[in-house]
Amino acid sequence: MVLFITGVCGKNCFYCPISNERKADITFANERLINSDKDIIEEALQMGALGTGITGGEPLLKSEKVLRYIKLLKKEFGRSHHIHLYTALPVDGELLEELAFAGLDEIRFHPPAEIWNSSMENYVTSIKKAIDTGMETGLEVPAIKGAKGVAMMANELGCFLNLNELEFSDTNSEQMKVRGYSLRDEISNAVAGSYDIGMEVLQVIEKGHLCTSRYKDAVQLRRRLLRIAERAAREFDEITEDGTLIYGVITYDCEKKSLSEMAELLLASGIPEEMFVVDKEEIHIAAWILEDIRMEISSHVKEMCIIERYPFPGGMVVEKAPL
Repeated sequence: MVLFITGVCGKNCFYCPISNERKADITFANERLINSDKDIIEEALQMGALGTGITGGEPLLKSEKVLRYIKLLKKEFGRSHHIHLYTALPVDGELLEELAFAGLDEIRFHPPAEIWNSSMENYVTSIKKAIDTGMETGLEVPAIKGAKGVAMMANELGCFLNLNELEFSDTNSEQMKVRGYSLRDEISNAVAGSYDIGMEVLQVIEKGHLCTSRYKDAVQLRRRLLRIAERAAREFDEITEDGTLIYGVITYDCEKKSLSEMAELLLASGIPEEMFVVDKEEIHIAAWILEDIRMEISSHVKEMCIIERYPFPGGMVVEKAPL
């Protein structure tokens, strides 16, 4: 589960991909807006989360909230629920000890790129102290020019280095273009040359990993969606290989049939009651059934379509195909 603590951050990294909508003091668990501790637990249960990544913005600007949520997750799911945290701050020893005591398993430091060629002593000190607490400790930076120096620092400290293939987003594209970055190709958001830099750095790092744009898009997101879909799918929903849900939607014509009358019509047609459900002013039904019966019910309804959407409440519609 991705636990986005706050969109507030004072670093202004030129490559930050966070949307303008999230650059505020708001909290999300995956795509769910969090208003209470209960929301976090429900989201974790919905996807069967085995662990949580805490991110932002800068999550440690809200350190009390971070500590509370770590304790909450460990209490609910036990010590095996792995929690890691990203921070761009050189964290002091006292807070590091609090995080470790609360149950944080792993911390990843992200020094902004503009200081890679200058003094990073504050981060060196923080990393050493984090290692002393027993937490798994490392660095995480984009695969761009200068990352090799960060790798050398990681080798000296004995910590790991995660490299991320740099990507364009709606919010960072202008800053990226100003600095001469371009797209790798027409079908990807990845930056040209970033993967090559990452592979070069892997040759010198002792403990390292390169997370490619393809992996983030095709594997991480897909796995998360599939976990959610497997738990959220209704009897009649079809789960796609990408983790989206497909089902039919009947919008009734109130001048012809009420919802209850439409439901009775479906039952009378031999449709099992577990294969459809009344949802507000619509009837959701198995897509294959709707395709079979569309001609015989067309005179009673306003609209029929097949929907594909993300599997969480209010999930974005990927495709709508009218029948």
